[in-house]
Amino acid sequence: MPHHAAPGDRTAPRTVLQVSALLPELERTLADRYHTVRLHELPDPAAYLREEAHNVVAAVTSARWGVGNSLMDALPGLGAIVHFGVGYETTDVAHARSRGIDVSNTPDVLTDCVADLAVGGLIDVMRELSAADRYVRAGRWRAAPYPLTSRVSGKKVGILGLGRIGRAVARRLEGFGTDIAYCSRVPVPDAPYRYLPTARMLATECDAVVVTVAGGAGTGGLVSAEVLEALGPRGYLVNVARGTVVDEPALVAAVREGRIAGAALDVFADEPNVPQALMESDRVVLLPHVASGTRETRRAMGELVLGNLQRFLTEGALVTPVP
Repeated sequence: MPHHAAPGDRTAPRTVLQVSALLPELERTLADRYHTVRLHELPDPAAYLREEAHNVVAAVTSARWGVGNSLMDALPGLGAIVHFGVGYETTDVAHARSRGIDVSNTPDVLTDCVADLAVGGLIDVMRELSAADRYVRAGRWRAAPYPLTSRVSGKKVGILGLGRIGRAVARRLEGFGTDIAYCSRVPVPDAPYRYLPTARMLATECDAVVVTVAGGAGTGGLVSAEVLEALGPRGYLVNVARGTVVDEPALVAAVREGRIAGAALDVFADEPNVPQALMESDRVVLLPHVASGTRETRRAMGELVLGNLQRFLTEGALVTPVP
């Protein structure tokens, strides 16, 4: 089992391994406070691991990169993996726990900004704000008024995944007088919204579906061709979760053939690569994975990363361990 650092243990190795690029401010603080090694910047990472791996007690990484099993196994003294981001599906948590490694993420602090953007995406795709902006810039307004769009207020909106972010989206949409339903693995006991047991049923019952479910193997392709078919040619999809949750080829086909009304997407299957058919469609709003990308939220995420790391190095525990 790895050696978990404890207060006053002067013999414990104290190297913090930075696995991927992070916010510049966070990187500077890590370098100032700890003996930090940026693995992704080393000319020969494998040589470093052969010679110095035993000194690493904690790894800091982004939600996008995580820590692979082979890297975990190469670090005999690793006690904690600290993620910058709410997602942690890029790290095999079960494997980490089998080695006695604790894992943390940064929940809650990004909930509001992600929920804000999800609602913004829904309004954008239904009222065609981005498309109308392009229409004006192209000078087409001089020739003809913009076509009519779909109202948001009063619509039936489904939330796929009623966790922290899903509930924050639902609360915001209440202000639009929407009829909210949700789908989760099991009903949420105190949720005041209608529960539907499958994503297909949710899509069938709603004018729009907002995807806020966690990523990972358990939700891969959850928004399938069948779900998109149920959403139908007057239905809208918003995804602020993970690109893997949506069957992207099926979505491309549905958009190209007009089998859904539109989509607002902040995440994709192979970022930063976006299918050409989506880029060419005026019925799709495309965002570069920026749902949590505000100065305020990213600063709070960085502070939580530092809080998790500091508590682990001083107490052997984490502030926000993953469930």
